Amino acid sequence: MVSLDSPITIVRPHLIEFGIGTAERLGKWASEKGYVRILVISDAFNATRVDALALKGEITVFADVTPEPDTANLDKVLGAANAADAQLVVGFGGGSAMDLAKLAAVLSGSSQTLHEVVGPNKVKRPRRVALAQVPTTSGTGSEAGIRALVTDPKTMAKLAVESMHMLADIAVVDPALTFSVPARTTAATGVDAMAHCVEAFTNRKAHPMVDLYAIEGTRLVGKYLARAVKDGSDAEARAGLSLASLYGGFCLGPVNTAGGHALAYPLGTRWHVAHGAANALIFPHVLAFNTPAVPEKTSAVMAALGRKTSDNIESVFDAAYSFCAELGIEMKLSGLGVPEGDLDAMADDAFAIRRLLDNNPRDLSRADIRSIYEAAF
Repeated sequence: MVSLDSPITIVRPHLIEFGIGTAERLGKWASEKGYVRILVISDAFNATRVDALALKGEITVFADVTPEPDTANLDKVLGAANAADAQLVVGFGGGSAMDLAKLAAVLSGSSQTLHEVVGPNKVKRPRRVALAQVPTTSGTGSEAGIRALVTDPKTMAKLAVESMHMLADIAVVDPALTFSVPARTTAATGVDAMAHCVEAFTNRKAHPMVDLYAIEGTRLVGKYLARAVKDGSDAEARAGLSLASLYGGFCLGPVNTAGGHALAYPLGTRWHVAHGAANALIFPHVLAFNTPAVPEKTSAVMAALGRKTSDNIESVFDAAYSFCAELGIEMKLSGLGVPEGDLDAMADDAFAIRRLLDNNPRDLSRADIRSIYEAAF
């Protein structure tokens, strides 16, 4: 673990608008900046409510973002971005829409290709267009970060791009946009937000400057997630989750996630399990596995979730599992349609994600990963 005097770089969107009813502030901001040609990148549902953003000018809407987007989906987005010749790109939706908006902002009109920018700090020059992010779920925190992920359909691997040039000029976080999210999706995305916070908090690169956001984000999920699942129109609960998601995004830049996300990714790339659902299923297994390496922080996590546990691995697992299961989340791989015969390939995929596994507080061998998948099956 790093210490208080360890160097760290903190990144935030230049402007954050937060609260019920703030969505329309994006239009005012864009008008004041003089942006006339605007491209909104969204999924089919959110494309029907672009008017909530109060944008003015030549508005082009790309409405074909797919869950867990792949390189083909990105190619379509880049085609739309080049055709629109936009001055402002808006990511409007969940993490998939916001990640594609980041990539569109830096790659449209650029001589660089996706594969040339995969990895940290490969984008050569500042983007030509402004970037705004408007989340409609409370999970990824992508509005706050500098990373974007797309799947390579040939290798089934996530391609991760990291660049300060993908940091939003403005993030508009309006919890009212999440009122329509179904209960099951609310539960899964809420646990994803929590996983960002927990994995950063228990990370080998954990830092006191980020721990503040990580443990508070976890506490917000513990307090509000069950309420929002029960009543999607509970404005306070929705706002609490939106803030937790934003805090999780703050954690991703300087610290990032660890073993939990590494094990969750193959569920999405191979079996198209929604990212939040994959993280929720994996969460109790990796938290319990890591307990011997970070017992005090694990205890703080469980207290933030309102659960009392001992330092015993089984106690932590049971409490974390019940937290997720009580939200109605499917907690078995077999229940998600993952065949047992695919567990070895998934273990190979996860073990190759060194950028995350190397952050984990306890070394995860390939055999450990395979055992976790077996236990989760």
